Amino acid sequence: MLQPHRLSSFQRLALWTTASTYFLILVGGLVRASGAGLGCPDWPRCFGSWIPPASAAELPPQFDPSLFNRTLMWTEYLNRLLGVTVGFLILATVVSAWRHHRREPRIFRATVAALVLTGFQGWLGGRVVASDLAAWIVTVHLIFALVIVQLLLYATVRALRKAGGPPSPLLIALIAVTMIQIGLGTQVRGAVDVAIESGVARASALASVGSLDHLHRNAALIVFAGSLLILMWLWTRFPRKKTLIRWAFVVAGLATLQVALGISMAYVSLEPATQVAHLTVASLLLGAETVLLLLAKTDDRERTPLVH
Repeated sequence: MLQPHRLSSFQRLALWTTASTYFLILVGGLVRASGAGLGCPDWPRCFGSWIPPASAAELPPQFDPSLFNRTLMWTEYLNRLLGVTVGFLILATVVSAWRHHRREPRIFRATVAALVLTGFQGWLGGRVVASDLAAWIVTVHLIFALVIVQLLLYATVRALRKAGGPPSPLLIALIAVTMIQIGLGTQVRGAVDVAIESGVARASALASVGSLDHLHRNAALIVFAGSLLILMWLWTRFPRKKTLIRWAFVVAGLATLQVALGISMAYVSLEPATQVAHLTVASLLLGAETVLLLLAKTDDRERTPLVH
């Protein structure tokens, strides 16, 4: 029976930073679903100011007053402030990794890589605004956000448990397909937005996407089947590895929920709330798959268990 230990300062900070990054992805999905991506039409300022204007009357002359929408503006501006906050948290995580884990270079390098990519993400966010939310650059922006989460998860899990055996090719393949599926989903969402802007009814917009949507659905089914296959394999092969099996159930459960949300969007409602939930669950699924992969590499000389 494994006995839990108190988390170190780095472990607590790494967990908070990872959770905050997930929350930022959720908020980013909300910004996209609400149409607030251009709530501030410039970057890094908002309507030419570091503090958003209180009304359209306060806009500088180079901005069209018809672009001003207080709700969308503050939604986007708070998203940017949250991004800056997460950036500082990642910086603090790097400093803590240097203090406590500089003799474990994989942990330290993962946090440094996350910090470098966060700086790149800030610049890329400006390109997203400059491109008027072009679907391809929005997809790249999301993929890099997910890579940052993967790096933070790697550092967090490695600090909690020791690495052991070789990685599972099946789990690596599942992570790769999930990442592709998320990228396809972002492209589908961009195509839906274009269709709606062209006058297609929201209820019919998804049907107008065509083969891109079919690829996205097929990838979702592959992820769902793969998660069930991994669960059955772990349950049969390693019945005493309770932590592994619990995380395999988490992966299978999130994959099931993701498929259910996709069906809801396709046949019931393409509402913003469902879209945000769909993206959030996809991000959590990718994270759970990563944790499962890292746990599968650990040996019996474990540190703090992730599930008791």
